[in-house]
Amino acid sequence: MKFIAIIPARYASTRFPAKPLAMLGGKRVIERVYEQVAGVLDDAVVATDDSRIYDAVKAFGGKVEMTSTAHRSGTDRCWEAYQKIGRDFDVVINVQGDEPFIQPSQLEALKSCFNDPNTDIATLVKPFATTDSIEALENPNSPKVVVDKDMHALYFSRSVIPYLRGVEKSEWLKKHTFYKHIGIYGFRAEVLKAVTSLPQSTLELSESLEQLRWIENGYKIGVGISDVETIGIDTPEDLARAEEFLKSINL
Repeated sequence: MKFIAIIPARYASTRFPAKPLAMLGGKRVIERVYEQVAGVLDDAVVATDDSRIYDAVKAFGGKVEMTSTAHRSGTDRCWEAYQKIGRDFDVVINVQGDEPFIQPSQLEALKSCFNDPNTDIATLVKPFATTDSIEALENPNSPKVVVDKDMHALYFSRSVIPYLRGVEKSEWLKKHTFYKHIGIYGFRAEVLKAVTSLPQSTLELSESLEQLRWIENGYKIGVGISDVETIGIDTPEDLARAEEFLKSINL
């Protein structure tokens, strides 16, 4: 199978404008993301809506496609970029442009999900540790995932799922393995085309989680497990933490 990473990178961001162009350890954030995936998959392309990001990617020797400013999601941007590339791949992996520490092991875990012919879409989870706090488990900004016996997602929620009836909350993490969602996706190419034309669904609107639209429409989401804790960059404060993390790993 042939895999391509498409990295959506918008200039406008409410919490952190121009985030892909921010400097991290002497390189732009988008360059670090690109470097992390380019050698692992068959190809990698940045999909942007801004000429400044386009020029920055070209400057470090990366591949980039200009896309519309009107897209509602990174998934839609990925599909436009994929069409413009003009070459066929079996799977498109949507790598967020603010994940400079994404690891090869995570990409390999995603790829392996497609060994199952029933998998239409793939994503990753990380098990919560027994030492995590109940506050971390209940954090609505950290969606949880329930999977079936074949490691297909049954549901994603900002609430804690499953609810452990008859067990004190302080014991939940010791009694059950809860999965934290990691927001990276792989799509079979024909599935990526199909999901971009789906209207928003009831569950998606309720939880503000795009992947619920796909489940509601019958798509099978394969789930890979990662033990890596990455640092996404949503705010300038996150960038400062990423700088410290970069120094600690000497990347």
